[in-house]
Amino acid sequence: MNSDNDLQIAGDILEVPHLLQPPREHPATVAEFVGLARSIAADRGQWAHLVRYDATTRWYHRLRTGPGYEVWLLSWVPGQGSGRHDHGRSSGVLTVLKGALTEHTARGTRVLAAGAQHVFAPGFVHEVVNDALEPAVSLHVYSPGLTEMPMLPRSASRSAEGTTAHPLCEARPATA
Repeated sequence: MNSDNDLQIAGDILEVPHLLQPPREHPATVAEFVGLARSIAADRGQWAHLVRYDATTRWYHRLRTGPGYEVWLLSWVPGQGSGRHDHGRSSGVLTVLKGALTEHTARGTRVLAAGAQHVFAPGFVHEVVNDALEPAVSLHVYSPGLTEMPMLPRSASRSAEGTTAHPLCEARPATA
């Protein structure tokens, strides 16, 4: 019995190479950026040896760049936070690799545990804090690459007042 949900393909689809899309070298869609973050998260060998913890400031390391995007690795000791900000004209994917981070937005507060991902569009305002007792590590993919991070007071609207160059935009090497 055939129904509208049945799909049959005669022959082997892999034998028709002109119907297959070639894999992209670099991500270009939201789904591909999420996939990139997931693949990096799954391969601890790419990032675990780079992580450093700094009690005075959040530590960060640019892990990868590509056409129109960049990937950052950050560590957060207990109590460290980002301040209330947006990401200028960049969209992003935040992935928690280790520990837990608390995200505060206009919609409320939520805890992002290891493995959690959050996708956001340009102009999305949030504050991220390590409220836990253990250090945390996160991965951030920005498209286009991050050039600014407007810092906003707690009572500010989504305006661009307070725009400053984001410290992640500086060429700061990872230190031991």
